[in-house]
Amino acid sequence: MDKDVMILAIESSCDETAAAVVKNGREVLSNVISSQIDLHTLYGGVVPEIASRKHMEKINQVIKEALAEADCSLEALDAIAVTYGPGLVGALLVGVAEAKAISYAAGKPLVGVHHIEGHVSANFIEHKNLEPPFLCLIVSGGHTHLVIVKEYGVYEIIGKTRDDAAGEAFDKVARAIGLGYPGGPKIDRLAKEGNKTAVSFPRANLEGCPYDFSFSGVKSAVLNHLNSCAMKKEEVNTADIAASFQEAVVDALVTKTMAAAREYKMKQVAIAGGVAANSALREAMDMACQKNGLTLYYPSPIYCTDNAAMIGAAAYYEYLKGTRHGLDLNAVPNLKIGQR
Repeated sequence: MDKDVMILAIESSCDETAAAVVKNGREVLSNVISSQIDLHTLYGGVVPEIASRKHMEKINQVIKEALAEADCSLEALDAIAVTYGPGLVGALLVGVAEAKAISYAAGKPLVGVHHIEGHVSANFIEHKNLEPPFLCLIVSGGHTHLVIVKEYGVYEIIGKTRDDAAGEAFDKVARAIGLGYPGGPKIDRLAKEGNKTAVSFPRANLEGCPYDFSFSGVKSAVLNHLNSCAMKKEEVNTADIAASFQEAVVDALVTKTMAAAREYKMKQVAIAGGVAANSALREAMDMACQKNGLTLYYPSPIYCTDNAAMIGAAAYYEYLKGTRHGLDLNAVPNLKIGQR
């Protein structure tokens, strides 16, 4: 396109209230995030009703900040983008209602965005040369998927988790060893002090589904190990547990990703989602890609966790394809990837 496309993006699917202004899908002019982590830490996890109320308190503020930081007026925008699923239904509704109101008042097109497709698109922000097709491992608190990104916004799912997502397993194990919420970053930090070969935790292989994941087994193995130590009155080295658990999860993620890249002849591999910020995963995936002659892409940590810039990036390509939503757009908490 000859004209720059300016998109105001809104994200409120879980416990971050975020707004961003993105130009041409890859240039972030502003990215404002109001996190609720400290609040939900008091309860050991996200409380949906509290999250929704906090979104309502913060959403106007973050949008004003995003527009001001980008030095952009509503009139200068080409579209309003918003996450409409998946996520917590109350939290999603706050963002969707806000986006519809702005779209109507400003007379701008409305583009609904899939949250997980936003995570994939976060890779476009800092990697200007990345274009489909590529293989993407999506790892977050609620999702673990292996997908082939065939074109912008066109995905083929070749593997997904059968039970706990990787991030969910991190949170549960962190709680079990006394680290609390959020589990992922805390296990990542503690694991650096431990021995990753101290305990051999299992890696699940699902017969007939080589690219599907299962993390309930490794989670249960950690709990059983802790119970066994308690019964025997043996001292538990939590750093070793964290490192060994993380090693099992990372090994499963990397091994399946490399196997898929070989079978589908992918030369580009990307990772996305909150767990993509995990230092052990990034290091292991980098080494595996170098060994297999693949190019690896991953976002900076700020774009791995929930943010609106990634929603603006995804929305840009939907906007170019002509995707428009009406004022009947609704929150879809269980929206499937690739579903429109």
